[in-house]
Amino acid sequence: MGASAPKVLGPHDGHAGFLGSIGVRFMIEGHEAGDRFSLVEHPMPARALAAPMHRHSREDEYSYVLEGSIGALLGDTVVLGNPGDLIFKPRNQWHTFWNAGDKPARILEIISPAGFENYFHELVDLGGGAKAGPQALGDGHSMTLSARAKESWK
Repeated sequence: MGASAPKVLGPHDGHAGFLGSIGVRFMIEGHEAGDRFSLVEHPMPARALAAPMHRHSREDEYSYVLEGSIGALLGDTVVLGNPGDLIFKPRNQWHTFWNAGDKPARILEIISPAGFENYFHELVDLGGGAKAGPQALGDGHSMTLSARAKESWK
């Protein structure tokens, strides 16, 4: 594995898209970090639910709160993160998270190991979760999303 090239992203650099209820900005792709991790930013409108209850079989997620208040249900525990707080969502733990405030929120999300960001890319390409519909999101018969992305979303 070779060294990655230096990279500086400005506040508006990087590919951005919409996942259905929240945004995503791709900051460090897995291939840029030897597939060890990826980094995305999630801007979230007021009171937005980021994702339904789910768990990941191979990734840990670390959400660093930049702006606003983020609520998260981690197993049976509800936590609240404010600017400067880090919320750890370990693999195999059922979780969901949301903007707990009346103003926009933003988090940096570290995903380790990398790979799950591919699901976000594919969801953006499909027009977000609401437009993609159940067939594309993994009804067990459709292969619209890649097998790797579906495997990560367990």
